[in-house]
Amino acid sequence: MDRNTDVGAVRRQVEDALTDLGGDHLCDVLLVVSELVRNVLDHTAGPGRLRLARARNPCQVVVEVDDSSSLDPVRGASRLGESRGRGIMMVEDMAHRWGTKPRPGGKTVFALLRCGGVRMAANACDVTTR
Repeated sequence: MDRNTDVGAVRRQVEDALTDLGGDHLCDVLLVVSELVRNVLDHTAGPGRLRLARARNPCQVVVEVDDSSSLDPVRGASRLGESRGRGIMMVEDMAHRWGTKPRPGGKTVFALLRCGGVRMAANACDVTTR
C-alpha cells in the first residue's frame, strides 16, 4: 500500500479472497480492513502491507497491517458530527482481540475477528496491493 492505494479496491480484493464468509462476518472484516488500511495511509510516511489469515471451521480471520511507524494507533476523541477519530474504537469493539507488534522498520497492527472458538488454522492468503 502507498499513498495511491484505493481502499475500495483493497476491500474488493479482500471480499474476493473471502467469498465463503457469512455476510455479517465479511462486513466486519471489511470494516476492520478499511480502518487499518486507512490508518496506514493517513498516519504513516511509508508503505504498508496487508495480510489475512483464516480458519474455516469455525470461521475466524486475522487482519494484519504492517506500516513504517513505531507509534501505536491512537483511540480518537471525535465529537458529535465529526466523521473521523472512531476507527480504532470500532476495531476494538468488533475484534475478539487487537493490538500491535513491533517489527524492524515499524510495527504490525493486528485484529482477530471470530465467529467461533477454535484457534487459527494454517490457511492464509496474502493480499498485496500496489
